[in-house]
Amino acid sequence: MNGDYQVEVADGMSEQPDPDEAASEESERDIYMRFMKCHKCYDIIPTSSKLVVFDTTLQVKKAFFALVANGVRAAPLWESKKQSFVGMLTITDFINILTRYYKSPMVQIYELEEHKIETWRELYLQETFKPLVHISPDASIFEAVYSLIKNKIHRLPVIDPVSGNALYILTHKRILKFLQLFVCEMPMPAFMKQTLEELGVGTYANIAYIHPDTPLITALSVFTHRRVSALPVVDHHGKVVDIYSKFDVIVSTRAAWVRAVCVLREQS
Repeated sequence: MNGDYQVEVADGMSEQPDPDEAASEESERDIYMRFMKCHKCYDIIPTSSKLVVFDTTLQVKKAFFALVANGVRAAPLWESKKQSFVGMLTITDFINILTRYYKSPMVQIYELEEHKIETWRELYLQETFKPLVHISPDASIFEAVYSLIKNKIHRLPVIDPVSGNALYILTHKRILKFLQLFVCEMPMPAFMKQTLEELGVGTYANIAYIHPDTPLITALSVFTHRRVSALPVVDHHGKVVDIYSKFDVIVSTRAAWVRAVCVLREQS
């Protein structure tokens, strides 16, 4: 034996593995990584897009109504005192606010009428505050993906390091959409022909779900504790009949919030 790795074949003869074939397989596996390293975050920003920015002195109620009105799920937060972006306001914050202050629904909603974003951040983030995670438009898409995974976040603000302006909010969906534009031009790795279950992509046990008659506050608690963005709605026969997402929460509770405040104002 000369120390080289050999593979036994069916006829009992030994055969050296083809280095070119092995290199080709490795190259195919890494095709998407190389693609993302060759493109900048700037490349992924659409020509025309909507970006909503909130000052931390804005009332929480107005902020979330603005999210609904503009059809967006998150907004960078600007603090005038520091003259910089200090965080993000997302639908998860709205859900946390509802669950945190849920006692007597009408009273708590009324108390939140004058609640400012900065007040919420001071109360809720006093022990969990983390600096804003962001990225430069000149950073590679690979760096953006790595940051999303490392920091366990769903949205990554793209901020110009020179001007300090927020340009865009990168999401998993936007990155996948960008990849889809070029996927037909790239070699297809073998794993692309495997099933999701074979690749271990997805959740196949201990799945979080709700029923059609599940109370809203229970659904909000599931969102918070299971850290999921959507819940399958399963009837009592075990059939999935709908999907309830975090964005549905803010849309469905907006009208309830307005009605509750109006009633309390009439009673005061």
